[in-house]
Amino acid sequence: MAAQARIVRAERMPASVHVPVAIVGAGACGLVAAIALRDAGVDCVLLERDAVPSGSTALSSGFIPAAGTGAQAAQGIVDSVEGFAQDVLAKSKGTAAPHLVQAYTQAAAPALDSLADHGLRFSVLDNFLYPGHRVHRMHTLPQRTGAALVAALHDAATRAGADVLASAHVVELWVGADDRILGVGFLRPDGTLEHLACDVLLLACNGFGGNPALVRDLLPEMREATFAGHAGNDGSAILWGQALDAALADLGGYQGHGSWVVPQGALMTWAVMMQGGVQLNTQGQRFHDEKLGYSEAAVEVLRQPGGVAWNVFGDAQLALAREFPDFRNAEGAGALRTARDTRELAAVLGCEESALAPEIHRFGPPFHAVRVTGALFHTQGGLDIDARCRVRRRDGAPFPNLLAAGGAARGVSGNAVWGYLSGNGLLSAVAGGWIAAQTAVQLAAKEVKA
Repeated sequence: MAAQARIVRAERMPASVHVPVAIVGAGACGLVAAIALRDAGVDCVLLERDAVPSGSTALSSGFIPAAGTGAQAAQGIVDSVEGFAQDVLAKSKGTAAPHLVQAYTQAAAPALDSLADHGLRFSVLDNFLYPGHRVHRMHTLPQRTGAALVAALHDAATRAGADVLASAHVVELWVGADDRILGVGFLRPDGTLEHLACDVLLLACNGFGGNPALVRDLLPEMREATFAGHAGNDGSAILWGQALDAALADLGGYQGHGSWVVPQGALMTWAVMMQGGVQLNTQGQRFHDEKLGYSEAAVEVLRQPGGVAWNVFGDAQLALAREFPDFRNAEGAGALRTARDTRELAAVLGCEESALAPEIHRFGPPFHAVRVTGALFHTQGGLDIDARCRVRRRDGAPFPNLLAAGGAARGVSGNAVWGYLSGNGLLSAVAGGWIAAQTAVQLAAKEVKA
């Protein structure tokens, strides 16, 4: 097992500081859990490896799917938890864990509504539908970025009284009798190893997309793909789980994206595809149905000559794209090419004019094009958990005080790239963090009584 993810077996924890709940990772999952814990009057410490909380959340678009929220009601959007769950299951072709689909789709709305009480003002994107969603349910802050979301959550958590310890890289889980977690050991920037004891531990840390060896073994179709996620996705949760003989699940599930702008290295919104844009390869051919989803599009793009494609669209789609900060940044870096006619478009793509797919006549001229590749963003498999986010042993029994959610745990995308419904990552993070907090409150109360 890698030195960065150790299990230490001991009778007691050599720590001078004790906290009811310790949380590994201060992304959306950990921060939502911390806010909910403080709402319940429970003290907690978040241990974040970076100097400033970011993680996969900061690299995302920051859009959270939820059904039955106050934000939806304010915009006159009629939705239901049942419909949301059906969409999640439909996208995964029925392979997503049913108990988590039910738990997460039920928890998403109360989680978001509770965040509104902490000053996070969500609105719903209602000018287009993301793949697989029958209803407008993508919630966003005004800035429409993941960085703004994690910053707002961080601010809310600290104002609620949660302690966030940054530059604290957790490398040890201390485990006592009956696999009870005693606490954690974490490295400080100067190399000092410090310890923190806890009654309950929540792993809200990471997936394994940034671990080349695990990607090569578990996601072979993405072994050569660009990893566009956070470096903290090093697979620590899986390595700890293996050492504890915990159950793992859905390790073949992940979120890819077929619209990673190259060479600028930025994410281009899939809204352009949903509103009529097409993807063409360097031979001018359209090679898949873009509306099936951006996750599986990553694999389709990587299969094309050179592993690249061009997003081609018209003026109307360009106006929509410019509503998103990531696209504006990419455009400012020179990613956008504009062609006055099919001859110029063929020259941009490097193909014969006669080879251009007929679908381009849905729009333009003029034609706009952005060069993209397929990328791996984050994994959707991990520690197996029950509906209360308790980590399970191989026999299905839960560990006494070990919880996991977000990237550390299995999600609701099944075991393949095509099972990812837009927003499933933040659904697992936000709803999972909220559920884990409720469970932690109960477990911590038991420790006090004991």
